Amino acid sequence: MPFLIDATDKPNSAPLRADKRPLHLAYLDKNVERFLAVGAKLRDDGTTAWGSLYLINTDDRAEAEAFIRDDPYSQVGLFEKVAMTRCRTGYFNFAKVPPKS
Repeated sequence: MPFLIDATDKPNSAPLRADKRPLHLAYLDKNVERFLAVGAKLRDDGTTAWGSLYLINTDDRAEAEAFIRDDPYSQVGLFEKVAMTRCRTGYFNFAKVPPKS
């Protein structure tokens, strides 16, 4: 079962996010095989990022924790709060996912 990582930026951290974005994107590219989905949390304007969501395809909490710890955004202290929750994938890519036997 995957882990959902919900990371919320510290207030007034948009300049730090923008500055470290190239390193963050390179890190994501390097780890793409781990993801079911990844993306920025956006304000209602559709452009202002205020955090990140990661759906990591692993059964190992320590692996998910290491992933977010090593993210350049984490390493520069961008996130005010990180919540990690194990979840079940019920629907994915517009289709129902059959339960594991």
